[in-house]
Amino acid sequence: MITQFDLDDDVRVIRNVRNDGTYPGADMGDLLVRRGSVGTVIDVGTFLIDQIIYTVHFLDVDRIVGCREEELIGADEPWVPSTFESRERVAAAKVLALGDDCKVPRGSIGEVLRVVRNGTEISDVIYHIHFDCLPGRTLAVPESALASLSEAHYV
Repeated sequence: MITQFDLDDDVRVIRNVRNDGTYPGADMGDLLVRRGSVGTVIDVGTFLIDQIIYTVHFLDVDRIVGCREEELIGADEPWVPSTFESRERVAAAKVLALGDDCKVPRGSIGEVLRVVRNGTEISDVIYHIHFDCLPGRTLAVPESALASLSEAHYV
């Protein structure tokens, strides 16, 4: 298998890494490394024959964590932090319209399916969202049109 990163490469994790039950001393689901953190590859292996796993030492939290290749980018690659992440519940910060017949009311609850970064500015971050009020539809929504559920004035 061809690996994207080598030993001693500095990498950035693009998703929050949570304990899947394999990290000793932490409860299942505990946050291990926050997205955007930079670490150094100290080992490369495989899981189930077809998945490359990098052992990465994140100095800022002094943790050594296994990361899948798709969770990493080079530390020097452009990185735009995002407010929300996959599987997070969010609210529409304003009315979202798809033509005249389809509207998502302000305050509607949805779930982030994917975070898409298409550039180097926060305005380049787009979220694929499934709103509860539009079953079976996925919308591409800019970060400026979303709010966290903890922002009570939106829900």
